[in-house]
Amino acid sequence: MSTETHTETQVPAEHGGGGNFPPFDPTFYGSQLLWLAITFGALYYILSKVALPRLAGILEERRDRIASDLDEAERLKRETDQAIEDYETALADARAKAQKIAAETRDSLNADLADKRHAAEAALADKVAAAEQKIAGIRATAMGEIEGIARDAAAAIVEQVASAGADAGAVEKAVASAWAARRS
Repeated sequence: MSTETHTETQVPAEHGGGGNFPPFDPTFYGSQLLWLAITFGALYYILSKVALPRLAGILEERRDRIASDLDEAERLKRETDQAIEDYETALADARAKAQKIAAETRDSLNADLADKRHAAEAALADKVAAAEQKIAGIRATAMGEIEGIARDAAAAIVEQVASAGADAGAVEKAVASAWAARRS
């Protein structure tokens, strides 16, 4: 066993080590620049012909979709505003028609009620007239009989007071003169 410790960190020359890091070695600058140009050119070509057009297409499509969505939203807003206006107009028309129908119905009912009231008043007037005629007939009959009742009552009173029979002619004359005085 060996107890030697190596303190050197350099790569021996036979293992490709010349002491410098190869990318920083000036002898390789030309080839490195050539590969840098080729890689940059290939990357630029791929990006400009494949990736960037796709991204530009996606962005353009997105911009167009946003613009069409905004146009559609504006169109829908206009349609909604028009629908609201049409609804309010229809509602106002319906209210006007309802008020007109209510007024016509009220007028019709009032006219029917007035007709029925007039018919009832006419029927009542006919009944009142018939009742008044009946009352007048009963009154005339009663008045016609009053004279007879008055003669009978006067005769009965004279018989009671005088305790004798009354003269029918004198009772008739007295009742007739009382009736004549009452009528004048």
